[in-house]
Amino acid sequence: MKHQFWLAFGMLSYALFLLTVIYAMAFFGNLYVARTIDSVAVVPLGEALLINLLLLLLFGLQHSGMARPAFKRWIGRLIPPAAERSTYVFVSSITVVALMALWQPMGGLVWQIDDPVGIVAVRAVYFGGWAVMITATYLIDHWELFGIRQIVAHCLERSYKPQPFVVPALYRVVRHPIYMGWLLILWASPVMTVTHFVAALGLTIYILVGIRLEERDLVREFRCYRQYRRKVPMLIPSVTRRLDPRNEPARSPETV
Repeated sequence: MKHQFWLAFGMLSYALFLLTVIYAMAFFGNLYVARTIDSVAVVPLGEALLINLLLLLLFGLQHSGMARPAFKRWIGRLIPPAAERSTYVFVSSITVVALMALWQPMGGLVWQIDDPVGIVAVRAVYFGGWAVMITATYLIDHWELFGIRQIVAHCLERSYKPQPFVVPALYRVVRHPIYMGWLLILWASPVMTVTHFVAALGLTIYILVGIRLEERDLVREFRCYRQYRRKVPMLIPSVTRRLDPRNEPARSPETV
């Protein structure tokens, strides 16, 4: 029964993640759903700003806090280690759902693109960001990243070993293509309201801080990560900094 429970939990976590991503595409892109990031403001500006800042703080603390080795060691004493990743995916999805459900529009305008060609170009970058982010998960191990491989191995009572230490495709161009995709998603908007700007800025700060924390852990865990960090840019591709295929590869940050 325990195996069946954890298998069902892993599948539920993954299904919730997929639904969250689908809604997030519409939410951040102001597409097809009644409640988006730029819905009509319903509370005073000061109250809306405070609520949104608290939501961003909750998002950052949960996403980075649960990814730290100390937290993983603690929760590993309460649940099977194989369920740790699925638990992270489940709680992270709930946090994103809460952020989208409770987010308070504030109005205001930072920029607006009126040219039809410009609008199409920005929309292409927006959906390109989603494509980059999703593709990057499959370039490493999508099923390990979201906990499915670990849960299945646990339920089959098989030993589980993480995937080999590799840097495929996009991970030779930037160290964090998943985060790069998120940045494109956050900033590629033909109409940038104050509401959207606060969300984009807050989540960008989280990404930059989160990367620093992740890489601090990675340097301690993987002896070749210093070389990987020296050779490959963090988020912005470079024509001069490249990872020599003859060098020892490093595993991508998002798999840890």
